[in-house]
Amino acid sequence: MNRDSGATAPVIWLITDNKAGHRNQLRGLGNRLRVLAGADLHWINATDYPTPMWRALTGIAPASVPNLPAPALIIGAGSGTHRLLLALRRYRKAKTLVLMKPGFPLRLVDAAIIPAHDKVKPARNILITEGVINAVTPLARLTSKPEALVLTGGPSQHYDWHDDAILSQLGDLMARYPEWRWTITNSRRTPKTLSDSLSELQGPRISVVDHNQTHEGWLNHQLASSRAVWVTPDSQSMVCEAVTSGVPTGLLDLNPRSGSRVANGVEQLAKKGLLAHWADHASIMAEQPERHDRLWEADRAGRWVIQIFLGKHQNKDGERTR
Repeated sequence: MNRDSGATAPVIWLITDNKAGHRNQLRGLGNRLRVLAGADLHWINATDYPTPMWRALTGIAPASVPNLPAPALIIGAGSGTHRLLLALRRYRKAKTLVLMKPGFPLRLVDAAIIPAHDKVKPARNILITEGVINAVTPLARLTSKPEALVLTGGPSQHYDWHDDAILSQLGDLMARYPEWRWTITNSRRTPKTLSDSLSELQGPRISVVDHNQTHEGWLNHQLASSRAVWVTPDSQSMVCEAVTSGVPTGLLDLNPRSGSRVANGVEQLAKKGLLAHWADHASIMAEQPERHDRLWEADRAGRWVIQIFLGKHQNKDGERTR
């Protein structure tokens, strides 16, 4: 790491509730802080440090504190981390940062990073992001091979879910583009009925991978080898991961539920040209030699955190790109 001589690596504690989406946000931000500021990252499982409400309210650290280097910054993601994060807000003069809109008053932490769909008023210590932070890194170049990736979610409060609609759209795509190879994966929310139907598609040009058979770097690897990605819109995390990669991203059609903040957020990404709807499938499947707009909110958030908390630690490359 090319840091200024004499600078010390900032110690950052990442508090996780081990939910995949929350952990992914912490990984995305943590990775950028490590690259840009040489951060020394330490993961803490919130369930290992049960915190009573009175400690959270008073900002008194748990009797048992992680035996780790003193932090400059403590970051929490997920409601399961909030009590511990608040209890540590006065610990060793560390700064505290919460990801996503919390259920407690924002004045109790030093800063927050919150998606635009939560409609929080911007402030000096609040960064508003397009969608949610993730650990995907934008690709420098897209493959020219006709390889497509399909990411399927499941029922949610944001869209009306129909297995048949997903299967019909996938069948249509495969019939329209028979020369393509397809990799399809499900998620923990995908109904068993759909997972079973997807498994039946397995063939010479179709690979179906259960999410339980994937590893932490699987999605990044698959995105890097894909020329198109199709995503069900129910998971804003999956949508943002696909868009961040820079791979042309299409949405499989599901009816959004009225008033859904997540559905509105996904639609905003479409209006900005970062993804396309089913009706525009030809634009997704066409070869695109030119680089196009993509989203990299983990990098933007990392630079923002450095600016307000860790400026003295920023490496020389980071200084030139600010």
